[in-house]
Amino acid sequence: MTKLDYLHETASQTAGPYVHIGLIPNQAGFDIYENNFSNVLAGQATKGERIRIEGCVFDGTGTPLRDALIEIWQANAAGRYNHPADAQQKKKLDPDFRGWGRAGTHFETGVYAFQTIKPGAVVGRSGRPMAPHINFWIVARGINVGLNTRMYFSDEPDANGKDPVLNLIEQETRRDTLIATREETKDGVLYRFDIRLQGERETVFFDI
Repeated sequence: MTKLDYLHETASQTAGPYVHIGLIPNQAGFDIYENNFSNVLAGQATKGERIRIEGCVFDGTGTPLRDALIEIWQANAAGRYNHPADAQQKKKLDPDFRGWGRAGTHFETGVYAFQTIKPGAVVGRSGRPMAPHINFWIVARGINVGLNTRMYFSDEPDANGKDPVLNLIEQETRRDTLIATREETKDGVLYRFDIRLQGERETVFFDI
């Protein structure tokens, strides 16, 4: 028997309270990076409809998580990602649109928020158009592996009905967990998108 036979697997753990210091230090009260990633994806000259996304991340008991970290990435208003892998689409890039953002849920209210633009429809790998959507990645204490999901728009019912990914979800009530509701506020267009990790109306997550 060798020494390796006595070695045990190192214990794993979920994302801890210090994830904010390393990834969103401004929210944690630290000014340690020259350039901080933020929840604002669009610049002053970005093309497209300006929108705000807000919501909470709920655990299985319905309690908002106040220390979750969320990243989003999306296509621009023309429906193209600012990524070399999307070069096959003959759509223009928007030099003033980053297309990726990071935010944490508020330490007191549990609300997260992003300032961005509504994306255009993207052509999928099969050549079929996908409804406008935004990709989400969520990490927090209690989550061993980051969770991937999508947010679709309530005012795109026709496109949503034809979307190849949404149509993979057999139960229509489960599809609804990916639809953000549109609200017209005094500050502009708001899409509300709550994410439920477990329990009733658990959000659909994707294995990617």
